[in-house]
Amino acid sequence: MKKKLIALGVLVVVVAVAVIFLATGRGGSDTIKIGVIMSTSGPVSHFGTQCRDAIQLAVDEINARGGVLGKQVQLIVEDDEKNPEKTMNALVKLATKDKVRVVLGALTSDCTLAITQEAQRRGILLFTPTSTNDAVTDAGDLIFRSCFKDSFQGQVMAQFAIENLNATKAAVLYDMNNDYSTGLTKSFEETFVALGGTVVATESYAGGDKDFNAQITKIKAADPDVLFLPDYYNTVSLIINQARNQGLDAIMLGPDGWDELVGQAGEEAVGNYFCNHYSPDADDEDVQEFVRKYRERYGITPNALAALGYDAAYIVLEAIERAGTDDPQVLKEALMETNKKYVTGHITFDESHNPVKSTTILKVVQGPDGRLTTEYVGMVDPE
Repeated sequence: MKKKLIALGVLVVVVAVAVIFLATGRGGSDTIKIGVIMSTSGPVSHFGTQCRDAIQLAVDEINARGGVLGKQVQLIVEDDEKNPEKTMNALVKLATKDKVRVVLGALTSDCTLAITQEAQRRGILLFTPTSTNDAVTDAGDLIFRSCFKDSFQGQVMAQFAIENLNATKAAVLYDMNNDYSTGLTKSFEETFVALGGTVVATESYAGGDKDFNAQITKIKAADPDVLFLPDYYNTVSLIINQARNQGLDAIMLGPDGWDELVGQAGEEAVGNYFCNHYSPDADDEDVQEFVRKYRERYGITPNALAALGYDAAYIVLEAIERAGTDDPQVLKEALMETNKKYVTGHITFDESHNPVKSTTILKVVQGPDGRLTTEYVGMVDPE
């Protein structure tokens, strides 16, 4: 009888351990692994490095407070060099070798679009902090983001041009091979025309081009009030310089890709506007606390993509805490319960897993020290 009781007791213990293992999907692991895919080298490495560093900052803060579900969070970071093929390789590696169930990334829309369907197929929850292309979340119910969409950016800047700058004629110069640039162009032009404006010139170039003078000559002949440049800061700085050298005096407008423009361009960029996810100069306690902590750790002022990465880490890890697991099928429901103010604004999610949030309008100005900086103009709320 005694032997039977011992055997029964052992069986109970084995079953209990098995239940715990199956429930957590982790067995005795004392960490929660989160994959990160960022472009920390390549043409937008400044964005990718800051976003990665901000994610690490958030994770370190959470770990210092006891982690998530009593476990420490471990980041496994992969660099895709802004190469969609390498983004796919990174996802496969994270899924098969590292066995992660949640991935933060990728940085740019083209890289994220390369992996959304594969992440959905593999049952991985993919949360991009920074990919703004409208189609990013179309792949399925496991794809989320913490940034606003390109269509919202294009609408906002077209509305700003007409309502705040009294523009009636617009031109666009865009990268025809970049989904980010083409999506923004479509949104801007449609909204500008719908609001009563006229698009007098639309010119394109290929990524990597350095000479835009032929396109600028045609745009100048059309005499626009504003020129929309939907691209990243490194290319935009070249375009603005060549445009001003040709005597084009139109006010230039851009999206969040202009972040860091003030560190690349010269005085010719003064007086132009772009929308962004936040301003480090905003009079907001959450913003100022984030900026202070980031500066103390990394020695520089965090850009908008850093703020988005920081928010993304908190949104996902707080959702894991609420869900009691990092199982993507459970976690997706917890994410939809998000309703909280973060550094880049108060965030909830719509039915397509896109955040409902505001955008910030910034103006490029020259500071008292002669250096370029940005000036907060205002906020635009989603309609």
